[in-house]
Amino acid sequence: MALPPPDPQFVLRGTSAEIHTLHFSCGSQEPDYPLLFSGSSNGLIHIWNLKTRRVDTVLDGHGGKSVYWVEAIYDRDRLLSQGRDQKICLWDLAEGRNTVTDSVFTENVGFCKCSLLRVAQGHWLMAMPGKDLDEIQVLELPSKTSVCTLKPEADAKPGMPMCLKLWQPDFGSCPFLLAGYEDGSVILWNLSEAKILSRLTCHLEPVMSLDFDSEKTKGVSGSSEKVLSVWSLDEQQNLKVQKTQELINAGIADVTIRQDKKILATAGWDHRIRIFGWKKLKPLAVLSYHTATVHCVSFSDHRRPNERLLAAGSTDHRISVWSVYNEI
Repeated sequence: MALPPPDPQFVLRGTSAEIHTLHFSCGSQEPDYPLLFSGSSNGLIHIWNLKTRRVDTVLDGHGGKSVYWVEAIYDRDRLLSQGRDQKICLWDLAEGRNTVTDSVFTENVGFCKCSLLRVAQGHWLMAMPGKDLDEIQVLELPSKTSVCTLKPEADAKPGMPMCLKLWQPDFGSCPFLLAGYEDGSVILWNLSEAKILSRLTCHLEPVMSLDFDSEKTKGVSGSSEKVLSVWSLDEQQNLKVQKTQELINAGIADVTIRQDKKILATAGWDHRIRIFGWKKLKPLAVLSYHTATVHCVSFSDHRRPNERLLAAGSTDHRISVWSVYNEI
């Protein structure tokens, strides 16, 4: 008989606003303690100490506009944050500092989150929505040099990019970008030639979120529909639908594959978090705690598998933190 779903291991409260993004930083050695970064609809970023389960620092750099993407770099001495003020900020968090040292103006008013890929020691690529509605800009960091601008042909008409995922087959190899669009399609871009390699219509509605497993060359996407779509990339770089998973309720705000590629989690408009096996998309658990839309889910990067956590952020101003399926 199946075990009942667990309760959250703990709940983080105190943001006084909707939680729109989450990012863990737990891989550091002692005496560093695990952190969770959260971005809220009121423009604040909270840095949570997961040992004390309290806020260590609050960052305010987006003029009260919603923060919907955060990611730590340089062993969490720096933080990137993206807000509805059309700014991407670089924060200096080293030695107790919390200042914005650089920023990029996106000129884009959508909700498309940036994607970051480390390509060399101290160097990253960052994909972000571009100036034109259907455009994606890729920059090199920290120089902010433009690498390429990705713009579909005039007759392609996929609409706005809704979600982005930079990846590379092997460290040091040619990077690619997967982008989910307003028309329900996923497009694979070659960055070195700034051209489309493949386009696949996976959804009837805009693609809200996607994630990609570069080892298995297989990805997953969700939309406002009642379906999860799993698709794969063949050796000719063609995207093909592999499987669709019907859901009870419509609306997937976020989807993420755990780093060990064993399970994935979805954030639902129906207030629930769903866990699936990644190999066959077998439904494993439905986690019920929140009283409103779950906007984001994130797995921790703990080095020890038994310490791994899953966090979910919601419209109800709370962050639930779970310990699930760490034994598989």
